[in-house]
Amino acid sequence: MEVLFSTGLRVSELTKLDRDKINMDRREFGIIGKGGKARVVFLSSRATDWLIKYLNERPDHFKPLFIRHKGHIDPTIPDEKMRLTPRSVQRMVKKYGHKIKLPVEVTPHVMRHSFATDLLMAGADIRSVQEMLGHKNISTTQIYTHVTNKQLRDIHLAFHGKGGN
Repeated sequence: MEVLFSTGLRVSELTKLDRDKINMDRREFGIIGKGGKARVVFLSSRATDWLIKYLNERPDHFKPLFIRHKGHIDPTIPDEKMRLTPRSVQRMVKKYGHKIKLPVEVTPHVMRHSFATDLLMAGADIRSVQEMLGHKNISTTQIYTHVTNKQLRDIHLAFHGKGGN
């Protein structure tokens, strides 16, 4: 979940990650996203710490970054059969959202939306957010600005014309 929020990855991109493709020192990796669009993805230090802990607990040498942990894990099983599926990630996100009693239904896409909103509210420019999300068109990224537009409206209402000259 930390990697989802830290990167804004699509769930399909997350599940396709291989452990040898992530540069933990630089906290980054490259992916080929939707439509064959390549981009560099950055990890927060917190997400990197969690990934290192997770990988240190794994005694296996399977290629996928995230693997299933239910049932018998036979080292002769092909790597791809061990890969966590997008559906499994969706179920996990939903489960933990319920567990902490969030007032909204959480999905991997909601986490992607939260990543974008968090960046925009902190002052990131929309073109950078577009690049980080791997959006082809800026209009797709503009969907994420509705929250920040409300914030700007509230600031305008609270402060405009109150300079008192």
